[in-house]
Amino acid sequence: MIEKVNPSHPDKVADRIAGALVDLAYLNAENPRCAIEVLLGHGDCHIIAETSYHYDEAEVKEVVRRIAGDLRVDLKIVPQDRFLADNQSQRIRCGDNGIFKGVPLSDEQRKLSKIARDIYSKYPYDGKYILAEDKLIICQSHAKSFDLAKEYPDAVINPLGDWSGGSDVDSGCTNRKLGSDMADSVTGGGLHGKDLSKADVSVNIYAFLKAQKTNQVVSLYCAIGDEMIDGRPYGEIVEIARDYIKEQGGFEEFAKWGLF
Repeated sequence: MIEKVNPSHPDKVADRIAGALVDLAYLNAENPRCAIEVLLGHGDCHIIAETSYHYDEAEVKEVVRRIAGDLRVDLKIVPQDRFLADNQSQRIRCGDNGIFKGVPLSDEQRKLSKIARDIYSKYPYDGKYILAEDKLIICQSHAKSFDLAKEYPDAVINPLGDWSGGSDVDSGCTNRKLGSDMADSVTGGGLHGKDLSKADVSVNIYAFLKAQKTNQVVSLYCAIGDEMIDGRPYGEIVEIARDYIKEQGGFEEFAKWGLF
């Protein structure tokens, strides 16, 4: 049983804005430190950025406009806590506490991921999808149920009827759709809106990738300041995650679908 939401769901829009702001920090600074939270809906977008990179308000508003449209932006920028910053000042060390479990994807999860992407390629609007054994539920805005039924005749489609969706109907918040992003994998934190020094990003990605490679559950934990995780220098794990993010096209692209 698995649910996926698409990149136009308000929660994923919030993830994408946070990811785009992390991309911006990396574009303009070497190894920036940032943790960004986004809450949006009903005409407003609230952003709190704890960051070593000083964002210009105009560039933040441009990111929001490009991804979410004409929303009023309420921006709060503060420096990262100096104790956290000092932890990373001399060498790459773990920037967070956390527990992490990477779990191999099932055929069902892979199948729904493909279905979600196929539908979104035709209807790039707010949508969510569930697959539970043989039962497929499609809730897709800005789409006629009759048209979707032609391609998915056995699915339950828009059970409340056609709908519009988006941030005028629903709010969006960073890291609120981790089930959609990670399937059965487990995290003590969130994937999106943080730099690579944060274990919530790097160790989550590392554990997930190792689980897919070994086809075994991978359970890890770490503490702020750790220099070794899973028998490897933390810097190596950061570089594995960096390469993965680059392959996805950056943090914003990664935020669209998560890890699968």
